[in-house]
Amino acid sequence: MHNPDFIQSIQEDYRLAVLSRECSLLGRKEVLTGKAKFGIFGDGKELAQLAWAKVFRDGDFRSGYYRDQTFMMAIGALTAEQFFASLYADTSIEREPSSAGRQMNGHFATRSLDENGQWKSLVDQKNSSADISPTGGQMPRLLGLAQASKVYKALGVDNGFSRQGQEVAWGTIGNASTSEGHFWEAMNAAGVMQLPLVMCVWDDEYGISVHARYQTIKQNISKALAGFQRTVDQRGATVEPGFEIIVANGWDYAALVAAFEKADAIAREEHVPVLLHIQQMTQPQGHSTSGSHERYKGPERLAWEQTYDCIAQFRQFIEAHDLLPAATLDAVEAEAKEEAKQAMQRAFDAYLAPLQAIRDQASDWLELLGESAQAQRLRTDKTAMWRDSLAAVRQAATNARAMGRDIQAVQAWISMQQERGSEVYSSQLHSGTAFNVPHVQATYDESAPLVDGRVVLRDNFHALFNRHPEVLIFGEDVGTIGDVNQGLEGMQEAFGENRVFDTGIREATIAGQGIGLAMRGLRPIAEIQYLDYLLYALEILSDDCATVRWRSAGGQKAPLIVRTRGHRLEGVWHSGSPMGLILGALRGMYVCVPRNMTQAAGMYNTLLQADEPALVIECLNGYRLKEKLPTNLAAFTVPLGHVETLRPGSDLTLVTYGSMCRLALEAAERLAALDVEIEIIDVQTLLPFDRAKDCLASVQRTNRLLVVDEDVDGGATAYLLQKIVEDQGAFQYLDAAPATLTAKAHRPAYGSDGDYFSKPSVEDIVDTVLEVVAR
Repeated sequence: MHNPDFIQSIQEDYRLAVLSRECSLLGRKEVLTGKAKFGIFGDGKELAQLAWAKVFRDGDFRSGYYRDQTFMMAIGALTAEQFFASLYADTSIEREPSSAGRQMNGHFATRSLDENGQWKSLVDQKNSSADISPTGGQMPRLLGLAQASKVYKALGVDNGFSRQGQEVAWGTIGNASTSEGHFWEAMNAAGVMQLPLVMCVWDDEYGISVHARYQTIKQNISKALAGFQRTVDQRGATVEPGFEIIVANGWDYAALVAAFEKADAIAREEHVPVLLHIQQMTQPQGHSTSGSHERYKGPERLAWEQTYDCIAQFRQFIEAHDLLPAATLDAVEAEAKEEAKQAMQRAFDAYLAPLQAIRDQASDWLELLGESAQAQRLRTDKTAMWRDSLAAVRQAATNARAMGRDIQAVQAWISMQQERGSEVYSSQLHSGTAFNVPHVQATYDESAPLVDGRVVLRDNFHALFNRHPEVLIFGEDVGTIGDVNQGLEGMQEAFGENRVFDTGIREATIAGQGIGLAMRGLRPIAEIQYLDYLLYALEILSDDCATVRWRSAGGQKAPLIVRTRGHRLEGVWHSGSPMGLILGALRGMYVCVPRNMTQAAGMYNTLLQADEPALVIECLNGYRLKEKLPTNLAAFTVPLGHVETLRPGSDLTLVTYGSMCRLALEAAERLAALDVEIEIIDVQTLLPFDRAKDCLASVQRTNRLLVVDEDVDGGATAYLLQKIVEDQGAFQYLDAAPATLTAKAHRPAYGSDGDYFSKPSVEDIVDTVLEVVAR
């Protein structure tokens, strides 16, 4: 006689499997009939995810991808109605809590923040980090999510983020996406660090239409990673660290439950990473609604998929072991299918209701504007979207204005809709907390010593770490030697390896570690050794870190600080300043460009009092330049989005930042000898930029503008001109065309002469200023 609780769990698993599958089948139909835009589903992966859900505990984190709907349903983080709300792009957070309609379906997230943007108790809920579409993009953050448990365990922390490191981070990825570099980089790092992490590979042998023979050596990821397998002694103790590798078939319920239980115990109790390779999965509807798998799978494969469909095999398992009678299973199937159907209808009705209200308002306005036929068409179009209603009224208003009619009232309605649209789709890019940090000036003793700039940074980091126990810093050469420029000298000895530590040469996962750690309440500072190498990490910073608050509609945050050094020093690969690239890629992060190490320290102090992700680019050639040592270390701040006037002038406004500030000041001295007085403005932060419009005020006085930058032409200079001339409205105050001075289009050449002819020099600044002033 079987245990009643066990029988009940089997019946519930079967119900969830059928419900999830039916949602997938109905979802595809909704797309193909035009009621939804696109669909990507988790059919064929149901059974493994039910087994996984059994061991997933409160406090654990998922970092997965768009096949995991069954798991999300099983842990109570996704209802069938929410599944369809996502498919329809419903913008209600209550009905679509993952992204409020900002992401396509299948991109899951739980809400780590309350309605005020404050952390919830993450140990009292099951957590999923917000998904992204780039294949393998979930891997870097997985490292940090797992490492947080290790950090909390070492520190003995018991709070809303961890119960002394008992939590496991679970990753999922498709077999084909294991070809991505992010996967290999993350797996190697997880093995090196021995993190409590389980990496689940859902293997159906394909990556869209491309078979595993073109994707993976040996056509099998667990065989390809066999060298990662840890070595254990006869008692099971680890002799040589690595992964534990477990393989199971995606249709074998009993084996799946056993595999996940084993993986969970190893990761949770031993803090050993596990690769869980789930083979022989299927994908009954193909990759997505954009195609059919019959185009690339032969009859034999399709027949095999029908036979080894995991739900069909699950039913056979239940019947073979006399767990539930066929009549009960039939009834469960019928009820689950009806539940999916009704959930779909409720979700669609709820999605349409607010659109109907807007449609009715728009129709009324069209009537008032004399567009009766258009009003009738819109009123009877039950699937008209928000954009259809607004576009119709805007066009009618434009026509009415052209005929000289008063459109003030309708324009107010249009503006209200546009503002609401901005709130619905464009809010939560930033929290704005950085703007609430008080500006505290650096203070100095009368006998303040002049020290190397790196000493200001070092001593400020020491003070910060004493003040903020949640702060960590890590990267290449950060730990043992205190970074290549000694800005972290003595930090590891003072604060230990849990808070100051080295990593391998792996920029993408350094950034990802920071994202995951930040998502679990720590305040990581991830160092990318040189700005030139930020490109390795740019994808993950752009797609993940910069978007997490926005794509979760304010449900999650990752206040990572990325520390790097750049601008000019020596040669092609240590003089980079690709600011235009960064400005385009990192909207959602702040970009700080301090001119010296005191300013850099103040920016770190500001950022650690806020909850925004940011990139801080220190001046590579400034670590040995002398600066006064402040007395209020860790307390003084630099306000983000505020420029600083370094020198007043009346003949021209010169706007620049970073290392160029020193050259501009030297050029100003030479120009003063020629009776030309220039006003020099240090931007300080490119994102955000000059919130008080001080650049405009300067141009109003000088009537001339020069922007100087170490980036190539069309880079940050184009951004700055657009901000000052267009956004701030400086154009009307200019007596001459604005000018730019930039680096050459090629990378900076090696040597002092190479630098002189590649990047703007003092002489270049002087000549350009004289040319603009003479216009």
